[in-house]
Amino acid sequence: MKSINTESIRKKAEDYYREGDFFCSEAIVKVIKDEFALPIPDAAIAMASGFPVGMGGSGCTCGAIAGGIMAIGMVFGRTEAKDPKVNKAMELAKELHDTFKDKHGCLCCRVLTRGMELGSPEHMKQCISFTGEVAAETAKIILRERG
Repeated sequence: MKSINTESIRKKAEDYYREGDFFCSEAIVKVIKDEFALPIPDAAIAMASGFPVGMGGSGCTCGAIAGGIMAIGMVFGRTEAKDPKVNKAMELAKELHDTFKDKHGCLCCRVLTRGMELGSPEHMKQCISFTGEVAAETAKIILRERG
């Protein structure tokens, strides 16, 4: 396996968002898929397309967290019925969730962006930062768990 640099992952995810290539959840899934050379089709990126702006613009759970949890599932999730490894995926998803919540107070997009105009420089700066942060944290979890 090639050397994985979490700061490089952070920057790539941020750049995908900053350049308008992908939104938060998509950027995270793409960078984790690519950097870890996961044998998963690009359709996984498309599966992340409904999560930005708090679940399709509804303002609920932060799309970056949704993308990070999808990426954890790509690595640790199950594909066979009743496979108990789902428990590991859930444990790591909770860890990512709790780390973000501890740092930012909540995961609710409308609370995190309260008072910001969608697409404003302030909003973009924050969401780009969240995207990079969650991508790097997701990579750290994967690296730690893979040993």
